[in-house]
Amino acid sequence: MRRPGRDDTPDRLYTLTGGRTRSGPDSPFDLVTLVVAESEPTTGMQSEHVAILRMAQTPIAVVEVAAELGLPVSITKILLSDLLAAGRVSARHPRTSALPDPDILEQVLVGLRSL
Repeated sequence: MRRPGRDDTPDRLYTLTGGRTRSGPDSPFDLVTLVVAESEPTTGMQSEHVAILRMAQTPIAVVEVAAELGLPVSITKILLSDLLAAGRVSARHPRTSALPDPDILEQVLVGLRSL
């Protein structure tokens, strides 16, 4: 079975990232960070950067970008950091809904126990 990214030659991954192994200590990217393109691809851009910008026309999670590219998440985060530094993408965490009121949860629990 072929595993995307893992079965690629290390030389290819090294070339994609310019030898970097981490995206940086202040990287805003985790698996669920949403990425949105802020510009169109331009001539001369790395093909993976072009693919990311096309995918990110609508918000897309980092893990989805990695899956579409067939690259490890760590490599994808480095590529996204490059685009973020150039102002070509923006990143934000998905909104989380407010936690339900503990009183309501307790009432639900009491109701379930009475079944």
